Amino acid sequence: MFVSKKIFLTKGVGRHREKLNSFEMALRDAGIAHFNIVRVSSIFPPGCKIISKKEGLKYLRAGEVVFCVMSQAETNEPHRLCAASIGIATPGKRGGHGYLSEHHSFGQTEELAGDYAEDLAAQMLATVRGVEFDPETSYDERKEIWKISNEIYRTMSVTQSAVGDKRGRWTTVVAASVLIP
Repeated sequence: MFVSKKIFLTKGVGRHREKLNSFEMALRDAGIAHFNIVRVSSIFPPGCKIISKKEGLKYLRAGEVVFCVMSQAETNEPHRLCAASIGIATPGKRGGHGYLSEHHSFGQTEELAGDYAEDLAAQMLATVRGVEFDPETSYDERKEIWKISNEIYRTMSVTQSAVGDKRGRWTTVVAASVLIP
């Protein structure tokens, strides 16, 4: 059975006249282009430790099949703002698994996209933990409820945003959480 004990976060941006090459450039900027990436769903493994990208890359080799939760957005529209974000919500006192969320958007700042991704992950964790909350309240209000309940230990995000290339070349942004075997 494969359950990751470590995970790292990364992000990148790429620009190129070809869409695929733009994606490749974003993966290079994120430091993960030399892996065979398999996208997986959104469970943060029980007992998993978040480590630095530098430390995480030491565990992996070029060509290795690497599992990750990835968010991606691209545009070839000049001056269009795009963002890709991964949110994380880790469990509190009772342990167990947490959640990762992917969010990609247009017109959102890095801060807004990151907060939204964190909120998505926290909502998934809160609902599975039975924490009652009103989804219409603000994210800050929900954060306080979750903090008080001790069911959510921490939320965080990694976000990459970029403005579309002024000459109309493809601009791709990625954010990823890479699972270490």
